[in-house]
Amino acid sequence: MGKTIAVVGAGAAGMMAAICAARAGAQVTVYERNDRVGKKILATGNGKCNFSNENMGSEWYYGSGRLLVEEVYRTFGLQETKTFFTDLGMRIKNRNGYLYPASEQAATVLDVLRYEMMRLSIDIHTNQQIVGIKKQRGGFVIEAADQKKYRYDAVILTCGGKAAPKTGSDGQGFGLARQMGHQIVPTVPALTALRCKENFYKQIAGVRCEAGLALWIGKQKVCMERGELQITDYGISGIPVFQMSRQAAYALRDQKCTTVEIDFMPDYNDNEFVSFWNERWVRQKDQSMEQFVTGIVNKKIGLLLLKLADMKETEKAANVPKSKREKLGRLYRAFPVTVKETNSYEQAQVCAGGVDCREVTKKLESDIVHGLYFAGEMLDVDGICGGYNLQWAWSSGAVAGMAAAKCSDKED
Repeated sequence: MGKTIAVVGAGAAGMMAAICAARAGAQVTVYERNDRVGKKILATGNGKCNFSNENMGSEWYYGSGRLLVEEVYRTFGLQETKTFFTDLGMRIKNRNGYLYPASEQAATVLDVLRYEMMRLSIDIHTNQQIVGIKKQRGGFVIEAADQKKYRYDAVILTCGGKAAPKTGSDGQGFGLARQMGHQIVPTVPALTALRCKENFYKQIAGVRCEAGLALWIGKQKVCMERGELQITDYGISGIPVFQMSRQAAYALRDQKCTTVEIDFMPDYNDNEFVSFWNERWVRQKDQSMEQFVTGIVNKKIGLLLLKLADMKETEKAANVPKSKREKLGRLYRAFPVTVKETNSYEQAQVCAGGVDCREVTKKLESDIVHGLYFAGEMLDVDGICGGYNLQWAWSSGAVAGMAAAKCSDKED
């Protein structure tokens, strides 16, 4: 008879862990606090589920588990994930390296996982929250919110982090990890928008434009991104903002000055911009400044930059002093905004932080408690946008599931 395994949390990592453990011969029971499994999967990729990326590697991840990512992906990486889903009947669409189900429906990913769990006779308990876990000789006893207790040979915690708490990820799993003696790296929202201090955002809300962004923490430039910037009524959003939100969140947590410089003309290098700028003042010197800025970038942005450069829209370009010309040029290339906070966990795609990966093995077993495993967002591993966080869920779930099914009976 195979090992009895409890998987706590039926998100992407939990379902993968359950399937891989059952395929390895274990008797698997899944506990999910929601009324159905995989609720968070349905919201990924705007409902299309960008489940992985062809350009996969540990360099796209953060956290204490960054090196652990390499170990895990050697066992179950991108190719294994593609084969896994293809074997379940899901066709894959490759869009510039970003992988989606060919149906472009997140429900397809969830459905094939559910069908496989059914085929493997995995016991699924929904509306069942686990609130306690204890190690006893020969296994574990877990306690549900209704005070019922269950015994298993091994436990895999896949409860998620804190992002999107309405889907069940509210950090409760970290409490279970602490019960077992694990340290939790402080968590922050990641892959989310930034809320800024300036008072002009409502004037330009709704603008979308290609931009280069540089994140500054104090006097140090820590990262640069480029892509479609979205202006909201409270600050900045869009993929390039999401990519730097993790570093911004930790800086803000430490009460460090956090700013973003926006380059509204990222296609120009410095020399090209200087040539463009000087030539424009010559060619359009007889225009009003409103006419002068028209056509450079989005008009709302152009008029705002005029105001911030202390110029009037009716002012003639030829009459603008050199100092103001230079100030306006700098604003187009390095427009500074001051970040006061990130959006909350409710709006974040992932949670940075989690179980310290220095306390787990390369098989994702606890170094503190034999027979306890972790996967997915429970661990201090988070990736950038583009399918990287779901790939971590699939891979870590698979590795934890296979390892738990084969774990020895040694005692602590």
